[in-house]
Amino acid sequence: MSSTPHDPFYSSPFGPFYRRHTPYMVQPEYRIYEMNKRLQARTEDSDNLWWDAFATEFFEDDATLTLSFCLEDGPKRYTIGRTLIPRYFSTVFEGGVTDLYYILKHSKESYHNSSITVDCDQCAMVTQHGKPMFTKVCTEGRLILEFTFDDLMRIKTWHFTIRQYRELVPRSILAMHAQDPQVLDQLSKNITRMGLTNFTLNYLRLCVILEPMQELMSRHKTYNLSPRDCLKTCLFQKWQRMVAPPAEPTRQPTTKRRKRKNSTSSTSNSSAGNTANSTGSKKKTPAANLSLSSQGLGAIPNCSLNPGRDGDLCHSTAVTPSGQFKEKH
Repeated sequence: MSSTPHDPFYSSPFGPFYRRHTPYMVQPEYRIYEMNKRLQARTEDSDNLWWDAFATEFFEDDATLTLSFCLEDGPKRYTIGRTLIPRYFSTVFEGGVTDLYYILKHSKESYHNSSITVDCDQCAMVTQHGKPMFTKVCTEGRLILEFTFDDLMRIKTWHFTIRQYRELVPRSILAMHAQDPQVLDQLSKNITRMGLTNFTLNYLRLCVILEPMQELMSRHKTYNLSPRDCLKTCLFQKWQRMVAPPAEPTRQPTTKRRKRKNSTSSTSNSSAGNTANSTGSKKKTPAANLSLSSQGLGAIPNCSLNPGRDGDLCHSTAVTPSGQFKEKH
């Protein structure tokens, strides 16, 4: 069967620039294929340096890996950072797994300015177990990946939500132990929990404690300080951030509005004290008060925007002792 240009593994005779114009020249799913090949190249002698190189090749420096599933005691969600990702993959093989690969079916890709998101609702994580017995485990769920849209195209976020799993035992093994009830009873028991081994589950629980300690480990590695000094420094900086006053938000300059003066006030001709209180913020001249009080009249200023008969803006209304109003200009 000949390969076609639509095949992700197709190699064009005209060079890699003939098929795609993206920086990495391959589809994001091909990165998962490359990761599967790298996992198959693992040997029993693969140490921490090999796993660090594996994580550096496929994960960004600030990448996060999240697993969501439901156990007997309720739903679980674990998120680990970049420094803990290599150890996560190594614990899968320490639990008796000899082979690990991912299968993506009907995935959807969405391109953004600086990233590519792959959403696969039918993802299967297949693990081949050699101990305690030969079993193939298919863990199915939804996998959401976010790749950086650059030359390396590494994973920035990994979120795998497990829905169900199946443990498959070959018929040949069942036929071999058909006459042994104890072996059949052992074969009928699950060797994983939601497709994850006990080694991996224990490591995820441990990551809940290790993840907050990444700052201490990074400071110890960078400055070569003792664990006690690293803890003192981190606590002191955290205390400084707590006691530091929060940054004041920038205040917008308030526009001052001109207040309209209230020109209407009342005076009482019974006493001079009431006349002083009725003027409010305005102060009357002593001469005006004397002239009005000597005539037995109280003046009420009445300013209007409409000019009076002589063209003045302000005129006054006088109150006679008999209670009648007399307008004065």
